[in-house]
Amino acid sequence: MMLDPFYLIIDSAAWIRRLVPLGVKLVQLRVKDRSTPEIRAEIRESKAICAAHECQLIVNDYWQLAIEEGCDFIHLGQEDLATADLTAIRAAGLKLGLSTHDQAELATALAAEPDYIALGPIYPTILKAMPWAPQGLERIGQWKARIGNIPLVAIGGLSVERLAGVFGHGADIAAVVTDITRNPDPESRTREWIEATRRVPSN
Repeated sequence: MMLDPFYLIIDSAAWIRRLVPLGVKLVQLRVKDRSTPEIRAEIRESKAICAAHECQLIVNDYWQLAIEEGCDFIHLGQEDLATADLTAIRAAGLKLGLSTHDQAELATALAAEPDYIALGPIYPTILKAMPWAPQGLERIGQWKARIGNIPLVAIGGLSVERLAGVFGHGADIAAVVTDITRNPDPESRTREWIEATRRVPSN
């Protein structure tokens, strides 16, 4: 499947409202520590904004709510994958992205027949404490060789300046969080990312 090479990950509909109209075509809503009604409202608003701007919305973790709200794409970490009802997810027609950090997790992910696989952290990241060491660029090539035509998302510590190396080693998509959300000018940085990823030749 074809997904935009620029993958924005943010934690609220407010961010989606702010950045998606700039030309973002692939975004993940990753909401944490909110009540179910609040999360549902965030999903509902995000879905409407993305539909208006022809942007693919991916909901993180909350696959039941994603089904109920008529979404079409979810992302699961390995712990969430272990408890998710993949039969229900597929029956609802949802596409599935999965996180991986080592060979065992990659094998688990491939068994679920995902629509993309994410590898990270590529570089050290300040987003959250990670039990895994940075993967490095060489691991991207190893993962891509193993997963073949499944899109590979690189995540963790990425910046516009690091994109050439990430794509050059085989990643199809580059995911970003803090390089944009903690930038003093998120709008300008988003535009830089869009422009940089548009220049990347397809693998």
